[in-house]
Amino acid sequence: MTYKQLMLASAIPLTIAGPLAAQTEIEFWHAFTGRLGELVAEQVDTFNASQSDYTVTATHKGNYSETLNAGIAAFRAGEQPDILMVFEVGTATMMAASGAIKPVYEVMADSGATFDQDAYIGSVKGYYTSSDGNMLSLPFNSSTPVLWVNRDALSEAGIDPDVDLSTWEQVGDVLTQLKEAGSSCPMTTAWQSWIHLENFSAYHDTPFATQANGFSGVDTELALNGPAQVAHISAMGEWAQDGKFIYAGRRNEGGANFRGGECALFTESSAGYAGIKAEAEFDFEVRPLPYWSAVADEPQNTIIGGASLWVMEGQTDEEYKGVAAFLNFLSSPEIQAKWHQDTGYLPITSAAADLTREQGFYDENPGTDVAVIQMTAKAPTDNSKGLRLGSFDQIRGIIDEELEAVWAGDKSAQEALDSAAERGNGLLRRFEQANR
Repeated sequence: MTYKQLMLASAIPLTIAGPLAAQTEIEFWHAFTGRLGELVAEQVDTFNASQSDYTVTATHKGNYSETLNAGIAAFRAGEQPDILMVFEVGTATMMAASGAIKPVYEVMADSGATFDQDAYIGSVKGYYTSSDGNMLSLPFNSSTPVLWVNRDALSEAGIDPDVDLSTWEQVGDVLTQLKEAGSSCPMTTAWQSWIHLENFSAYHDTPFATQANGFSGVDTELALNGPAQVAHISAMGEWAQDGKFIYAGRRNEGGANFRGGECALFTESSAGYAGIKAEAEFDFEVRPLPYWSAVADEPQNTIIGGASLWVMEGQTDEEYKGVAAFLNFLSSPEIQAKWHQDTGYLPITSAAADLTREQGFYDENPGTDVAVIQMTAKAPTDNSKGLRLGSFDQIRGIIDEELEAVWAGDKSAQEALDSAAERGNGLLRRFEQANR
């Protein structure tokens, strides 16, 4: 049976009543290019071929920030798409956009589509769920940070490629050995705030912000300048000055350096799998994100990045039925399992994770289950269930600016994180005043 035949045979059946007339077009705006863009196009094509009632049209609108801004501008102009991809830091902004979004649980209920919120993995679903347990948006591309390892680079430096890298203390020792062996890039990173402050805080069960990281109210303040975070950024600042940590940029510029074989270690999203598998001409593996044994006896859990799909208000009933059909299709075990296996993004349902395991993917590709285990091994705490902060895209820009001052040696970690907290709190207060 071909892939497409399998998809048509096994997609979740929908219980949508009533005949439909001509095909209804569903507009879907997203932020993916490259291999991920190709895989989104494949999903859309498969859905369109599976039925004759709806046609989904997918359009790339730029990076995450640009896509969110395009969606906001389109809504103000009355030209919004049916579905908008929004990265996780835009969740609070979308929740506060009264009249702009139609919650997913309402879309499903109104359309009559089969929809079981309990089918979604709790640590993923919780990020996009209201306080009363209803899903506001559909998790789509959910990832979590891991440590990517160039095994060949370690071997060339005389280091056992199976060396223990579970703690940052051990990573620091390996970085020293790599530098002494002549490595031009012992370690680099992508998404520095997400990995080295947001996830670092959750992984060490320490608050990033008050009010349960914003889940308990908009009257929250940043706590990212605590002793644990300062110690970690201080260590990374020293590594940067010593040439052991090479900073490449705020997003994923370091990915090219790692995929090209230049860097030995790389902290990146689990979703780096698609690009690394396609481009790397060296022996690589994925390890759990390291933790500081001086801070915690064992790690807690990491939090998700990526994006979810928000349904916009102002559409017709027929369009909402099409949206429901498409979102249910994306959640089907077969589609989700393939997406997880192709990209490295987390499966959003337990059924998709179980199917991936049954298909032998984890056995054939060791380490690809690291992200799933890292997210689900422990029940999340108030410090580790995620972040829900207003204006967080802009706050991340502030954090990036302050971290760059540390890497350049212009500020101490304490000075930079104190400044980030003070500047970020100013934005949080404005968001609070606008959303009381």
